[in-house]
Amino acid sequence: MIDLRINGRIWLETTDGERFIGIGRMELLQHIQQTGSINLAAKAMNMSYKRAWDLVQSFNRLAEQPMVVTQTGGQKGGGATLTPEGLAYLKRYQELLARFSQFMATENF
Repeated sequence: MIDLRINGRIWLETTDGERFIGIGRMELLQHIQQTGSINLAAKAMNMSYKRAWDLVQSFNRLAEQPMVVTQTGGQKGGGATLTPEGLAYLKRYQELLARFSQFMATENF
């Protein structure tokens, strides 16, 4: 037999099948947390601002509490931050991803 390894991706979706969070969305949240900006987060991921904004709106619509809050521009400029809800989902998904990665690394075919 040839050598094979298990590979896969894991994401969370609603019971209606709407994607909630996966690796890409996790990275977007991480970049928003690091940069304080949806625009800068999108640029860091080579993603359009509109796509990033649509994802943020999706997070906020699907979660029980908003995950990202924004402040419109002005003298100090705009910005975006993760809420406690957003930080909690980010942490839980990162933990799930670590367990999934460990499973894939230890499972043999």
